[in-house]
Amino acid sequence: MLVPQHHAGLPHADRAAGSGTTGAAPAHPGAWPSVGVVVPTRGTRSALLTRVIRAIRSQAYPGRLHVVVVHDPDPSPPCAGGLRDRPPAAARAAGPAGPAGPAGPAGPAGPAGPAGPAARPGERPRRCDDEPDPGRTLRWLRNLRTPGLPGARNTGIEALDTELVAFCDDDDEWLPGKLSAQVAALLRVPGAEFASCGIEVEYDGRRIPRLAGTEVVTHADLLRDRMVMVHSSTYLFKRDVLRVDETSPAGQNEDWDLALRAARRHSLVHVDRPLVRVLWGATSFFADRWRDRAEGLEWMLERHPELAACRAGAARVYGQLAFCHAALGRRRDAVRWAARALLTPRLEKRVPVALAVAAGLISAEAVLRRLHTRGRGI
Repeated sequence: MLVPQHHAGLPHADRAAGSGTTGAAPAHPGAWPSVGVVVPTRGTRSALLTRVIRAIRSQAYPGRLHVVVVHDPDPSPPCAGGLRDRPPAAARAAGPAGPAGPAGPAGPAGPAGPAGPAARPGERPRRCDDEPDPGRTLRWLRNLRTPGLPGARNTGIEALDTELVAFCDDDDEWLPGKLSAQVAALLRVPGAEFASCGIEVEYDGRRIPRLAGTEVVTHADLLRDRMVMVHSSTYLFKRDVLRVDETSPAGQNEDWDLALRAARRHSLVHVDRPLVRVLWGATSFFADRWRDRAEGLEWMLERHPELAACRAGAARVYGQLAFCHAALGRRRDAVRWAARALLTPRLEKRVPVALAVAAGLISAEAVLRRLHTRGRGI
């Protein structure tokens, strides 16, 4: 299990924030912290992936910006097989490079800089951009850690030497101004380490904004409610502070776990505007994996015992577990978790829905479709 590492402060943030006071974003491009973006992919959604890369590299961010696409789990080179677009084509499709900056961490295949993670025999990380600006790079790597989403994210983090790291899933899209707004907000709060932002859920041709109604997200907030807008594709944090826990079952809830651990250290800075478009529906690899979802929720209860001590949070998780087991046709388990939810001093609205699914009165898929049209999940 990976645990938070020793904190390394941001010198730029210290200069911007001052001593114990809120500060302003730096005016000079060289004063903005460098950002590395990790994009995990299975290599089966080339059109979406091209859109993701273009949106990231089109950000009008003054500092260095480096993108690492991590291919998981197919061991073949990411530019072959399922990924139809050759990396140079994807780099060109991403738009013009941003402002120049110092050379980035391109690893052994790119310009000078610290080497990336050690590759297996006969392998090395692949630099796939052919643009001259060293302040904007795009690289493609294989997942060299635990197969799955957490390992792919950590592979990307360890390949970077940037001050900040951001995530973006390969079916989501950063909207204009996302990165600059989050970095500026992070720099304004002394000691802050982690930022999120609002999202816009896209489902069945509709776009629904999901906002938090706050500019600060606390550990207690994330215990009470998963807060869908605190989404992995909104994450921006100090690179040397956290890693993703690779023990999460099938990668389930690794993002919620990471946000909880970050919020335990320092409240999250939240930009409450929809700056990331999140695509729901058939593109999601986790849309209907009920067994994995149930195991992921039980993993969270074990990993974060304070969830069970939070009335609202416990009722919600028990209700979700009841629904997952109902969707799997496990009526006895569904009733057991529904009963646990009812024993908490909180009315949990998922319980009657889960029991209706367990009784065969409605399908789990029909429930999800109805919720998704409102930009909500179970």
